[in-house]
Amino acid sequence: MDYRVIPTICTYCGCGCGVGLEVVDGRVVRTLPIRTNPVNEGKLCIKGWNVHEFIHHPARLKKPLLKHGGQLEPVSWEDAFDYLARELSRIKETYGSDSIGFLVSAKCTNEDNYVAQKFARVVIGTNNVDHCARL
Repeated sequence: MDYRVIPTICTYCGCGCGVGLEVVDGRVVRTLPIRTNPVNEGKLCIKGWNVHEFIHHPARLKKPLLKHGGQLEPVSWEDAFDYLARELSRIKETYGSDSIGFLVSAKCTNEDNYVAQKFARVVIGTNNVDHCARL
C-alpha cells in the first residue's frame, strides 16, 4: 500500500487554509487540516473537511463540452474558447453589454476572480458580476 499526505491549499475560498490530502494507492481518500498553517492553525470549515470529495466524483467535468444535435460532446479547449468568444461577441452586438453577466466561483483564487471581473468590466463592458462565495 502506497500512503502519502500531500500538503496543499483548500480550493473552496480565498482564505488559503492549509490542508493535507491523504492519498492511498494514488487515490485521494481524506482531507486533514495542517496544524502549522498560519491561516487555519489546524482548523477547517465543513467545506474544507470535504474538499477531496469532488476529485474522483464520476460526474466531474474534465474537458469542455459543446452541444451538437442536442447532445453534449467533448471538444478541444481551443474549440471551446473560439465558440465562447464568438457567442459573447454576438450577444454583445445583438443585445448590448449589459445582457451578459458573470458568476465567478469560490473554488477559484481571489486573483482568478479579480481577472474575471476585470474581463467583464473592461472587455465586455458590464458591471453584472457576482460571486458565489458565502463564508
